[in-house]
Amino acid sequence: MDSPTGTANEGGYVVHEGCDHIFFVGFHGAGKSTVARNIGKLFGRTYVDTDRMCERACHLSVGEVFAEQGEDAFRDAETEVLRKLANRKSLLVSCGGGIVERPENLELMHQMGAVVFLDGGLDDSLRQIQRPDRRPDLTSPKRASELYERRRPIYEATADITVSITDKTFDEVAQAAAELLWERGLL
Repeated sequence: MDSPTGTANEGGYVVHEGCDHIFFVGFHGAGKSTVARNIGKLFGRTYVDTDRMCERACHLSVGEVFAEQGEDAFRDAETEVLRKLANRKSLLVSCGGGIVERPENLELMHQMGAVVFLDGGLDDSLRQIQRPDRRPDLTSPKRASELYERRRPIYEATADITVSITDKTFDEVAQAAAELLWERGLL
């Protein structure tokens, strides 16, 4: 079973040529980590989370990096994490909500694969946040609204695929995303 972008391995999954990551972007609480993890289990692909990778690289939590070194230091760490992903293959990458703040990050993601935007309203995202203490840039409802309004057009513009999260469970979002990715030969 061959596809235009690769060949099937023993398990029947397509092995793509070159770097073929799938990056999940969207606002805080959109379900990027859960959706990437669920799709990874279904298709035998490895899932990584840029926020967790930054925490390991900095030896601090996201909140601690923001508090001790500032947002710019965290954004630098994000960009470095993305650069290192170029040496790997076939990852499902859950990206921090602010990764789109730097044009260089958008370019890196498109060089390495496809970008999936998990789209929903601000209320859809905020309803899902279980650990607000891990979201240092969401210090107030006003700040959350400002960030959402600034980032949403960037998410929309950078997306290769958009999946609505409104009135859906994470399982339903993962299923919808997987179907679109499969149809385009990306899984």
